[in-house]
Amino acid sequence: MLESNDSAPHPSPPHVLYRGMPWFKGFLAIRDRSPILIKQLMSQPVVTCQVSDHLGQAARLMWEWDCGAVPILDENGRAIAMLTDRDICMAAYMQGKPLSEINVRTAMSKGLWACSPEASLGQVEQLMREHQLRRIPVLNAEGQPVGMVSLNDLALAATKQHPGVRDARNAVSLASTAETLAALSAHRLESAGPKRA
Repeated sequence: MLESNDSAPHPSPPHVLYRGMPWFKGFLAIRDRSPILIKQLMSQPVVTCQVSDHLGQAARLMWEWDCGAVPILDENGRAIAMLTDRDICMAAYMQGKPLSEINVRTAMSKGLWACSPEASLGQVEQLMREHQLRRIPVLNAEGQPVGMVSLNDLALAATKQHPGVRDARNAVSLASTAETLAALSAHRLESAGPKRA
């Protein structure tokens, strides 16, 4: 963690995170009032599947790349849906077939929530909360995936930042990350599941 040099001439806004050079995997604490952009937090490269692939291919990619979701691309390379490891499990259970016999199209999401690399952290956290999303693909202007941002990315950034920014408006905060996790973890259907006396 970098220490603030109080003798250096600089304004007094709180510390925020800035992603270092591509070869530097950590975060640097700097003084800045600009909001954190998703391009500073997103994970790269993006592992993707084609809409014509079968679930066995998707599961293999998730295993090899240690990821729990992949964007699904159309024939033009544009993201049109997401596929999660849970989607694969449920499709295999519900259809009773081997993964190699189930098309990605039958298990992928019906829609896609995405953001641009220039989206602010606050915008993405709000999107995650409203739609209970743990991962969001980051798309360029042509709709092609350029990164992924996950709740894990937010949690890792929040724990690495300077302790003085926990409540800063433009920072990744532990409280904000906890609020997003709570929103994602809320039961969608209160009536679903066994009743307790």
